[in-house]
Amino acid sequence: MRAIRVHEFGGPDVMCLEEVDLPEPGPGEARVMIRAAGVNYIDVYHRTGQYTGQLPYTPGSEAAGEVHALGEGVTGLEVGDPVAYAMHSGAYADFAVVPAWKLVPIPPGVNDMTAAAAMLQGMTAHYLTHDTYPIQPGDTVLIHAAAGGTGLLLVQMAKRRGARVIGTVSTEEKAQLARERGADEIILYTEQDFAAEVKRLTGGRGVHAVYDSVGRDTFAHSLDCLRPRGYLVLFGQSSGAVEPFDPQTLNRKGSLFLTRPSLGHYTASQEEIRRRMADIFGWLNEGELSVRIDKTFPLEEAAEAHRYLEGRQSKGKVLLGTQQGRARKVEELDKTIDRDDIVDKSSWQSFPASDPPSYSAGEA
Repeated sequence: MRAIRVHEFGGPDVMCLEEVDLPEPGPGEARVMIRAAGVNYIDVYHRTGQYTGQLPYTPGSEAAGEVHALGEGVTGLEVGDPVAYAMHSGAYADFAVVPAWKLVPIPPGVNDMTAAAAMLQGMTAHYLTHDTYPIQPGDTVLIHAAAGGTGLLLVQMAKRRGARVIGTVSTEEKAQLARERGADEIILYTEQDFAAEVKRLTGGRGVHAVYDSVGRDTFAHSLDCLRPRGYLVLFGQSSGAVEPFDPQTLNRKGSLFLTRPSLGHYTASQEEIRRRMADIFGWLNEGELSVRIDKTFPLEEAAEAHRYLEGRQSKGKVLLGTQQGRARKVEELDKTIDRDDIVDKSSWQSFPASDPPSYSAGEA
């Protein structure tokens, strides 16, 4: 089988396509024939050595395909079942061995590419809006980078929960994109002081919660956007890490709450993964949720996919299609895919929308 292998940390060219042995599933595992693999910024962090792990390794942490073989003791799955997964390394390959409990059956009506694109960002938006700060009807929330991949899913899920949604974006084109997904108010952060605008839009009260994937550039002003006892959900740091600060600031600004969540802590069991994905796949099939796929590269062009991502060119989800999935044409994909985003090389949306999950590239 073919797999992308990394033998040293560095630029995109350290990723090499190699022939490797077909992996055998052990007890509790399944071998998945991969048709589409998600390309995420965590893959870049592992490749460059920012998140170190064991060398050599195969990148990639989410994919979709079908069950090819089952290890001892696996129940509830059959060979040939369409499945998707996230939060497990080794997806840049024709086949991968995955713990069976992490696999989610793909329901009829959802294709492989949509399933691969929906896993990581979809579950991120789901846990943020349903668990980290569970939005209640009538809440007002602020979503930074509202036209990014995770941002647009956050907008849609926040509206489903009954929130009034204020989003920050960098351009009028992106503002329109966020509005189409349901945002009630849009702030152009390139032209306006977003904290002052939030106070104006809320009559001086502030919002119940801020979903902040940007980090350093927005953190202090995000706190200023909150009403007393509001929640700052800091789930990423696309502009850099937040500087240390005095916790007394939270008291002074109104007994605020600050949390720094990670997807891994909200997908710790099969029940939790399947519960989230049942909602997401259901909404996709009902036409109540839109997932945007921007570009698909063949497996052998993984380096080009990374250059595309790192060059701030992506306008949605980037996927790798393996040999098994090559027959699927982008123009034949179902209605859940939207390809009309605008490139913005200088905006927050150009960066990864969520922080990398906390596991190593060398995870077995």
